[in-house]
Amino acid sequence: MKALVTRPQPDADRFATMCMAHGVEPVIAPLMSVEFCDDWETPKETGAFAFTSANGVRAFARARRIRTLPAFCVGEATAEAAREVQFLAIHTANGDVASLAALIARHTGAFKGPVAHIAGDRLAGDLVGALQQESVSAVQLCAYKARAVDALPETARNALGGGRALAVTLFSPRTAQLFLTLVERANMTEALARCRAVCLSDAVARAASGASWRVIDTAPARTVDSMIAIMKSGA
Repeated sequence: MKALVTRPQPDADRFATMCMAHGVEPVIAPLMSVEFCDDWETPKETGAFAFTSANGVRAFARARRIRTLPAFCVGEATAEAAREVQFLAIHTANGDVASLAALIARHTGAFKGPVAHIAGDRLAGDLVGALQQESVSAVQLCAYKARAVDALPETARNALGGGRALAVTLFSPRTAQLFLTLVERANMTEALARCRAVCLSDAVARAASGASWRVIDTAPARTVDSMIAIMKSGA
C-alpha cells in the first residue's frame, strides 16, 4: 500500500518512518507549514498547560523553559512530544477536546491557577469554552500558525496521477478540506475514486466526505498506529 502523508514537518517524516516500518510506502506531501510566534506571554499565575497538538508543545519548548507545571495533552502523540521536552507531570486524554477538558477537570486539585492552552491560530475545538463549562479557569495563547500551501505538492500530483490505489492520510478537518480544494484546483478530483481516505477522527472524515472516494475510513482509536493498521489491512 502506498500512502500520501499530508502532515506538516517534522511530523511528516516521523509518520513516514512509522509507515515504512509496517510495510506501507509513504509519499511525503505536506499541505501546511508551521510558523512559530514570538509575541505571546504566559500569565504569571498559570497553574497548568494544555496542549492540543505536538506543535503546541514545540512552540512552548522553543520559547519557555518551565517544565514543572502539569502538562495536559490531547492524545498520545502530543504527550510524546511533551516527554521529549522533559515535562515532569504529563496527563493524556483520549484524542479530542471533550476528553481533554474532562481530564483537566478531574485533576484540578493538582494545580492552582488558570490553565494556559498553548494553541495555533486555527482550532478544531474550543477547549477554553469546554473548561469554562467545567468551572475551570483557562486562557488560550496563540503560539504558532499553520500556513497552507497554495497548490497541491508535486509528489501528491504524481501519486494521484500514477493510476495505482493510494491511501490519503488526513489528520485534521482543515487538512481534509484543504486537500479537496487543492485536488479540485489541480483538476484531479476523478483520481480520488481510486483512493482511500484514512482519517484520524469522525470530524476529519466528515470534512473529507465532499468527494467521491473509493472508501473513507476512520481510525477507531484516534492514533497514528490505528491509521497504519487500516492501511496494512489493504481492504
